[in-house]
Amino acid sequence: MAEWTIAAVQMDCRLAEKQHNLRTVRARLDEAASRGARLVVFPECVLTGYCFESKEEAWPHAEPVPGSCTEALGADCRRLGTWAIVGLLEHGTDGRLFNASVLVGPGGQVEVYRKIHLPYLGVDRFTTPGDRPFAVYDLGGLRVGMTICYDGSFPESSRVLALLGADLVVLPTNWPEAARKTAQLLVPARALENRIYYVAVNRIGEERGFRFIGQSRLVHCSGDLLAVCDHDREEILCANIDPEKARQKRIVNIPGRYEVDRIGDRRPEMYGPLCRPSQ
Repeated sequence: MAEWTIAAVQMDCRLAEKQHNLRTVRARLDEAASRGARLVVFPECVLTGYCFESKEEAWPHAEPVPGSCTEALGADCRRLGTWAIVGLLEHGTDGRLFNASVLVGPGGQVEVYRKIHLPYLGVDRFTTPGDRPFAVYDLGGLRVGMTICYDGSFPESSRVLALLGADLVVLPTNWPEAARKTAQLLVPARALENRIYYVAVNRIGEERGFRFIGQSRLVHCSGDLLAVCDHDREEILCANIDPEKARQKRIVNIPGRYEVDRIGDRRPEMYGPLCRPSQ
């Protein structure tokens, strides 16, 4: 199976300046594609910014999916032969507002993931929790699942996507300073425990008193780092991944003596409390 070059774009954006942000995203998409990337991942809410103070303030900067931004990104993906995952705010039906990421492909494909787990922070105070189940998309040899920021703190998110066949899980984020341990500890753990590649892409800069810390990273399905931004400056990270390695769930350390399979060795019949609502 062929390797894929993937890219993570750690960048700043401007609150409520969607057209400026879209131009910057498109320029970075071109740059990443020139470095051979076939999938390029951008931060959470990169087209809109995050620190809105009300739904009314955020609403004018959201759009339906498909919409004008996905049309522009789709034209770029066709020209470049790449896939892109980009964070935005989505107009839902009945006045609902979603924190979302879109997957845009070179053949006109547009898929959307709506953030399921919402912290009491930024625009998430005013968005609707995602109403669609987790899904995996086959890009033509690479199977990708999408999550967003706080979703990464719930191991069930990545586990479900692994069970659905994901080779790679992406996590566009807006991590502030308090999330530093999430970047350092949870991201490699999600890769290791599911035997999947994992890409966490954070933004940088400041908005309304919040400073975003970067710390983007691309993680091998073994949990080892492939590439990392241990800083809060703009950078494009690239790495090659082999989907076949993520599909080899049984790890043979010593044949017949030391073998583990964190998917095949599960005991779902013992996990009942995971599916019970919290009190």
